[in-house]
Amino acid sequence: MIELARRAVEATVAAGAGDAEAYASEDAEREVRAHGGAVESLTAATRRGVGVRAWIGKRAGYAYGTDLSDAGIRALAARAAETARIADEDEFAGPPEPPLRLSPDIGGESAPEWPEALDLSDASIGEWSADRVAELALRIERAALEADPRVAGVEQAVYADSAERIAIVSSTGIEAEYERTGCYGYTQALAEGEGARETGLGFGLGLGPAALDAAEIGREAAARATEMIGAGKPASRGCPVVLDATVAASFVALIGRALGADAVQRGRSPFAGLAGDAVADEAFVVHDDGLDPAGPASSPVDGEGTPRRRLALVEAGTLRTFLYDTYTGRRAGTSSTGSAGRAGYRSQPSVGASNLLVATGDLDLEGLLAEAGDGVFVTDVAGLHSGVNPVTGAFSVGASGLAIRAGETAEPLREFTIASDLVSMLKAVRAAGSVARWVPFGGSVRTPPLLIGEMTVAGS
Repeated sequence: MIELARRAVEATVAAGAGDAEAYASEDAEREVRAHGGAVESLTAATRRGVGVRAWIGKRAGYAYGTDLSDAGIRALAARAAETARIADEDEFAGPPEPPLRLSPDIGGESAPEWPEALDLSDASIGEWSADRVAELALRIERAALEADPRVAGVEQAVYADSAERIAIVSSTGIEAEYERTGCYGYTQALAEGEGARETGLGFGLGLGPAALDAAEIGREAAARATEMIGAGKPASRGCPVVLDATVAASFVALIGRALGADAVQRGRSPFAGLAGDAVADEAFVVHDDGLDPAGPASSPVDGEGTPRRRLALVEAGTLRTFLYDTYTGRRAGTSSTGSAGRAGYRSQPSVGASNLLVATGDLDLEGLLAEAGDGVFVTDVAGLHSGVNPVTGAFSVGASGLAIRAGETAEPLREFTIASDLVSMLKAVRAAGSVARWVPFGGSVRTPPLLIGEMTVAGS
């Protein structure tokens, strides 16, 4: 892949570009879907291609392709250079520079010029045959069905994995190459009781299938479905709310997007203008860490070849820094924080969080519930990503969960809403749980449950 990227850069410069960058990737994916004790589908695909950015003065162009022959690379390079020639000038346009030195930004932590080698691959992906991963999906389904007699069925049990090789080369001297793997499994259990049908999700993720516990995934789905049997509406009021880790992760992913410099610079973030200000209770601490060995979004470099590092985003209640790629860093008069995300060779880089890590606290879940006293334990939300005002951070979203009474979970609740805004919610955090888990919903987040001192609950 590194040789492919080099050829693409050389061809783009030869086509007239002043500078060029190539992102080459090869991604092999598998997915198994099981239902009713049989495999419904098993798919496998490999994608290989290269994306090229070209700069001519202050004009930038982009093209991508999958014809990796010499002729195909020359044609791709010519398209990238041509799009740069006809693009509008942008004073901040330009290629990423190789990181000769990395100095910490506000809240940043010192990092070496290049990170030490990261082991982001699990050999079990290559060692497990299609039959074996299919059996894992079937075991997830069986575990959900056998966990409780009230589980009437499973919508689907799914296993998916990927193995990716990536190379990034630029005419300015950047050269980086790495490999990573990842997989996940999940199922949605259906439980029947009291004249209604309830659903519950169980999931797990890791670098390879050996890291997944099929029985635990199935049992989690069954437990979440059965605990909702007989659910009713809570009374409308302001009260303490405990967010399950899966729900907390969805909010944290939203916060991560709102801390991207692109959203801030366009005035589409409730955190715009708040760098260095108090935005949260000290109980809430979140870092962006693209070097965490267990992180689904980890890599030694970002989508532009800038080394990743660990960044303090919110610490001691204070907003420490925003996330920058090369372009937004230039607009802000600072440097990239190694936060350029990329969905693959078909897309250009853009600002994004890598792995968002929320610090754990001293209380386990039972301790958080006891601290809440009387309130609501939210285990699921609906429409969160479309129900948040991107400018103010205000939200009002549908939720379900369990009542908290005398510090313990009580009857199930559904068809209610929770409402606040992101900054007010962070300032109302009273404690973080002691056990965190990785959640892939809307991003890569590792978080414990969170206790919010007060939030508006609208029910009956």
